[in-house]
Amino acid sequence: MERYKLIKEVGDGTFGSVWRAINKLSGEVVAIKKMKKKYYSWEECVNLREVKSLRKMNHPNIVKLKEVIRENDILYFVFEYMEYNLYQLIKDREKLFSEAEIRNWCFQLFQGLAYLHRRGYFHRDLKPENLLVTKHLIKIADFGLAREINSQPPYTEYVSTRWYRAPEVLLQSYLYSSKVDMWAMGAIMAELFTLHPLFPGTSEADEIYKICNIIGSPTKDSWADGLSLANAINYQFPQSVGVNLSALVPSASEDAVNLIKLLCSWDPCKRPTAGEALQHPFFQSCFYVPPTLRSKAPVTRTPPSAGTKAALEPQFTRRHPGALSNTKVTRISLASRLNPTLSTGVQRKLDLVNQDASRNENSFKGAIKQQKYRPPGRKSPSVINKGRSARRVSDAGDKLASMTIGSHKQNGGQAKPPAMRAGVQWSGESGDMFLRPTHQFQTGRSCYTRKVAG
Repeated sequence: MERYKLIKEVGDGTFGSVWRAINKLSGEVVAIKKMKKKYYSWEECVNLREVKSLRKMNHPNIVKLKEVIRENDILYFVFEYMEYNLYQLIKDREKLFSEAEIRNWCFQLFQGLAYLHRRGYFHRDLKPENLLVTKHLIKIADFGLAREINSQPPYTEYVSTRWYRAPEVLLQSYLYSSKVDMWAMGAIMAELFTLHPLFPGTSEADEIYKICNIIGSPTKDSWADGLSLANAINYQFPQSVGVNLSALVPSASEDAVNLIKLLCSWDPCKRPTAGEALQHPFFQSCFYVPPTLRSKAPVTRTPPSAGTKAALEPQFTRRHPGALSNTKVTRISLASRLNPTLSTGVQRKLDLVNQDASRNENSFKGAIKQQKYRPPGRKSPSVINKGRSARRVSDAGDKLASMTIGSHKQNGGQAKPPAMRAGVQWSGESGDMFLRPTHQFQTGRSCYTRKVAG
C-alpha cells in the first residue's frame, strides 16, 4: 500500500469503505476498497466471491479489478476509478434524464449483464449505488454477492437491496436464477425515467404490497409457482389490479414502458434475458460501439479531383511536415478505432491502436512482397483457351485479388462487416464473445426448469 496515497473516502458500506487514491509511481487515480473483516491467509482472500468473479471478467461495462493487496491482515481491492455512481446522479438531478441518455446507459448495462451471465455468474445486488458512471460510460461494480449460476442451491435468502429485490427472493425461494438481475434492471430503468424508486417498500411485506399495487396481484395464470411459495410461508397476496405503467412513467416511450413491464414480470420465466433485452425495439437505434467513438464516425465526402489534390498537398506538407508519409498508418489506425468487430465493445485500450496499426501496415507490406506467380490449373480459362493474352489477364487478376488495402480490409484480409445494431445476440465460449444474427424479439418463449434456475 506504500505505492498508493489515500485522498478521500467516497463511500462506506456493510463490508468495507471505498477511497479515492493515487498511484505515487504512475500518477493514476484509482478507487481502493478497504475490507472491514480481517484476513489471515491468501487462500482466504483468493476464494472470496468478489475476487473469483472479477478475475474472470474483462468487459468495458464491468469495473476492472487492478490489484488485490493484503497488508497487516487487512485486504484492499484496487479498482479503476469512476467519477460517480448512478444514485448520486439521480439524487442530485432536478431535470429528468432524456430517453437517449437512459437508452445509452441501459444498453451498456445489458451488454455487461449478458457477458456476466454467459460467464456463469449473476450479480444479485444490482442497484443505482453499484452502477458507476464516468461521462457516457457506465459499469457494473460491487460483486460481493455475485454467485455462480451452476452452483448448488439453496442460495442465500437475503440478497440485494429491498427496493430492487425480485419477488421470488422476497417470498424466500431458494431456487432463483440470473432473472433476479433482470427484475432489478426493470426497477432501475423506471427510476431513471422518474427519479424516484418504483417499489420503495419499508419491509418485505410492504415491498410485495407496493409491487401488487403497480403491476397487479399474481394469479395462477401469471405466476402459479409464486402462489405456491406464498402458501408455503402462509402469506396471502393483497388483491390489486395494478395501474397503467404509462401513466406512472409519463416521460417514457411506448417501447420503454413495454420493456419495463417485461422485466418486472412476476414469473421469472417471462422476463427476458439480457441478450433478449438487447434485441428489444427500445434499443432499435443503438449501435454496438461505445458512445465515445460514435461521434468520430467518418463523414462521407466527395473526393477531390487530381488537380485539386496536387495543389493542396504542398500546402499541407509545409504546415504538417511528415504527415503525408504516414497517411496509410493514420487510415489503418482510424479503421481500427471504428471497427465494430471488437468482441465486447472495446476490449483493448485505445492506446494500443497505434501498435495495431503498425502491425497491420507491416502485414500489408509483407503481403505485397510475398506474391508469387502461380501457374493456372488444368481447367482454368487460360489452359482451355490456350491464349497468351488470357493468361496475362488471369495472372494480373490473381495479383490484384490477393492485395489488401488498409482502409478497406484488415486483419488478414477479412472484409469489414457492416455496423452492428440491436438485433444481434451474444454467443461466448472460452471467454471470447461473438455476435450472431438472431430472430426478432419474442415475448413468448419456453420457461426454464427450476433446476436450471438454481
